[in-house]
Amino acid sequence: MWRVWLLFDPRRTLIALFTFLFTLALLIHFILLSTDRFNWLEGPRAAAVIEVPQNSPMPG
Repeated sequence: MWRVWLLFDPRRTLIALFTFLFTLALLIHFILLSTDRFNWLEGPRAAAVIEVPQNSPMPG
């Protein structure tokens, strides 16, 4: 395993890995924030309420 680090500079490899993982984490969080179910900042959106008029005759 130590010979792998002779091919790659450890510092540059770890910086590239952490940059990739940070970008991936941001992407996943923004995708989750764009959904209705997993938006923890605004909460679930209120469902559209449809009002049905009650036009029944009065009982006599």
